[in-house]
Amino acid sequence: MRAIAAPLAGAIGFILLWQVAVWLRVADPILLPPPAEAFTDTWAALTRGTLALDTWRTVQRTMLSFLIATAIGVPLGVALGAKERVYRSVEFVVDFFRSTPASAMFPLFIVLFGPGESTKIAVAAFGAALVILFNAAYGVINARRTRVLAARIMGASGPRIMADVLVWEALPQILVGMRAGVSLALVIVVVAEMFIGSTDGLGHRVINAQMLFESGLMYGTIFVAGALGYALNLLFLLIEKRFVHWAGR
Repeated sequence: MRAIAAPLAGAIGFILLWQVAVWLRVADPILLPPPAEAFTDTWAALTRGTLALDTWRTVQRTMLSFLIATAIGVPLGVALGAKERVYRSVEFVVDFFRSTPASAMFPLFIVLFGPGESTKIAVAAFGAALVILFNAAYGVINARRTRVLAARIMGASGPRIMADVLVWEALPQILVGMRAGVSLALVIVVVAEMFIGSTDGLGHRVINAQMLFESGLMYGTIFVAGALGYALNLLFLLIEKRFVHWAGR
């Protein structure tokens, strides 16, 4: 109950602050509707409209992008981290593209994949893969050398050390990278749905509601996207606690 109470109190406080802003008329009521109106419009879109389908399509794109990013980022990051000199030689490229805003990469990916579904997934997978690769590589680089040396003394081969020591040592950092990666994939997918020809998805719903001056639905969709990101982050926190409870020991 304590774990639930703190986030719930924060959410209630935010809604109250929003309501106070409406009462004080800090913005035009058309542009900043009361929370009750946003909730009503959002609930109607979920139960009688297409918001549930839009949410599901965003989840599908995010998870597919994340799975591709994980399949590329984890093994490549572990392999590069095991050879630190090799990683240092490509570190500039990794950090350069990791620091480049994903929206700046849209034109390049549109040229490569066309203005369709593949572009949204590819650009999100690209951004998430760099974050996962970075964390996996540093997880291996910072592995405790005493355990590696102990394995070598006991006669373990290089592949055996990689599988039984380095990967497990790096696993907490890898999961941190995966948690950051899935959040980044969601952000990129939503932005891509807004600006790369889409007929569904939360990003499409936000931009469509804005153009139609459906402010309540626009804010509600933004909160649905935020709640989805929070849920994914919470899921990975639970996975970390469940599978790497030994981290730091």
